[in-house]
Amino acid sequence: MTSDLDPSTVVVHAGRPERVPNAPLGESPVFSSTYIAGGDRGYGRFGNDAWDALEQTLGELEGGRGLTFASGMAAAAAVMDLVPVGGLVVAPQHAYSGVLGLLDQQAATGRLNLQRVDIANTDEVSAAVESADLLWIESPTNPAMEVADLPALCAAGRAAGALIVVDNTFATPLLQRPLTFGADLVMHSATKFIAGHSDVVLGAIVTANDDLWTILEGKRRNLGAIPGPMEAWLGLRGLRTLALRLERAQSNAAFLAERLLEHPRVSRVRYPGLADDPGHERAKAQMSGFGAILAIELGGDADGAQRVCESTKLWVHATSLGGVESMLERRRRWPAEVPTIPADLIRLSVGIEHPDDLWADLDQALKA
Repeated sequence: MTSDLDPSTVVVHAGRPERVPNAPLGESPVFSSTYIAGGDRGYGRFGNDAWDALEQTLGELEGGRGLTFASGMAAAAAVMDLVPVGGLVVAPQHAYSGVLGLLDQQAATGRLNLQRVDIANTDEVSAAVESADLLWIESPTNPAMEVADLPALCAAGRAAGALIVVDNTFATPLLQRPLTFGADLVMHSATKFIAGHSDVVLGAIVTANDDLWTILEGKRRNLGAIPGPMEAWLGLRGLRTLALRLERAQSNAAFLAERLLEHPRVSRVRYPGLADDPGHERAKAQMSGFGAILAIELGGDADGAQRVCESTKLWVHATSLGGVESMLERRRRWPAEVPTIPADLIRLSVGIEHPDDLWADLDQALKA
């Protein structure tokens, strides 16, 4: 692919087989653990045609080289394994609970030291990162929807000599490209928007540093955190429609955010696309769109928030996001969610349905 193509074109055409007579238009999953000796494939744990195609596409979208993993948590664990024993990780106080839980677990065993920060507070993060080995950034954060100043934090991390990883799951490479701001690594739970159909568990890392890529590929190979060929192929097939899915879902999210602002049962809407959102100006400067995730609060009524989630007929009450179907969840129903997330907060993952239908279902559940 050439760099002058729009990302919405790259997402469709990158990672395709060579155009020769009788060649397939797209890669197919290869179901084999074993390969004839003499080539560079070696063994099923070392590589797969479907992985290659997905990794090439993600790499071109993010501006680096991709690596796929069995899950987003497998990708996150591989990044954490880069930290020297006893090293310091600076991480957001609000982020995906699985990542924070693993960091807490490793800190409790002495594997690493951990400092939590308000990732939207640039001064606080810049001060904390001065002695860090790894700066973990998530932006927008899950589920608080805080927006980090990526250029400033990447600059501070580089000045301190820390590795910088950005979880780009919410924004996707179509809305935000952290490597261009100076990040060393970009991580995705490709289960979410990348695959986009709630039918596969998959993770990915992209880096422009060849040495880091080689180290992480070795960790994946030796620890066995590999995706199956079918999972990689499904992820690639889903990725082909990301631009269209995201365009519709993002439009729906903006429509709903404005409607929810006026709803008498809603006390706060968290969405960086709203002009008065604390992260709006920052998101506008570093993102090409505001995404399809938002959160609402119901004035402290946690029981009411739970009833809303259980009263929708179209929205799916589920603990994932980024699919074609709209999903919602009260995040504090999970004991692992950090206590600073309001108990009445509902995270909304907006899908591609008709916006009027989504609104009507939300409205009746809020009124119930």
